[in-house]
Amino acid sequence: MTWTTRPRSDPGGLAAIAAGAGPLVVLIHGVGLRAEAWNRQIDALSVGYRVLAFDLPGHGGNATPFGAPDLAGYTDAIAGAFDGPALVVGHSMGAMIALDLAVRHPGTVVGVAALNAIYRRSAVAARAVRARADRLDGVSPADAEGPLTRWFGETQTPERAACAAWLRATDPAGYKRAYTAFARGDAPEDAALRALECPALFMTGGQEPNSTPAMSHEMAALIRGGAALIVDDAAHMMPMTHAEAVNAALLKLAGRVFR
Repeated sequence: MTWTTRPRSDPGGLAAIAAGAGPLVVLIHGVGLRAEAWNRQIDALSVGYRVLAFDLPGHGGNATPFGAPDLAGYTDAIAGAFDGPALVVGHSMGAMIALDLAVRHPGTVVGVAALNAIYRRSAVAARAVRARADRLDGVSPADAEGPLTRWFGETQTPERAACAAWLRATDPAGYKRAYTAFARGDAPEDAALRALECPALFMTGGQEPNSTPAMSHEMAALIRGGAALIVDDAAHMMPMTHAEAVNAALLKLAGRVFR
């Protein structure tokens, strides 16, 4: 099965799926998920690259949250778990971490791909995501139906079922900590994005209401090596639901940064 659980290693003390050999590609998932959300990317990229797909602190193989309870804390935990240079790829909150890595740890990042990334939420969207974070008590399991409906609508698919299982299995304290960091975080400041010197890909779905195509285009326009790619019929869980398009874009970017 595509979403079968894989063995973990613990580079730098942080649980990760490791596969392949060659130049390093780091994969960072979003809130409430786990490294297996990248299974299709792991299979495609590990043919020619060494892949480390990390579990966020408080997720997957990292049952206990650690590090500062803000976006920078998650970034620093991952930065301490691998040695660059790496192509860093993130999805959703993982995209925010990937960009923060490129900005604050540039020596370890030779390229960055931000999938379904947030940039300058509207006031309405910011209030909504912070209200959802505030309702979490860190003790009760997260309500999976809200995220699943936002990500998949009512369509029942293997991808939806896998995400449902991961959300319900995530440690409630780890989920609250990560979701709060996500809700109160944003993309790096414009000046930091303009200062990026590595190639940067911003990719999202045309049906994505939160990490919108406009956000990806706006971030890409700030960076000299920036590019935006929109998968017209995709939504938030694009790496799982539209793996062929995502894999093709990542392999192209990897070929560019590691040539």
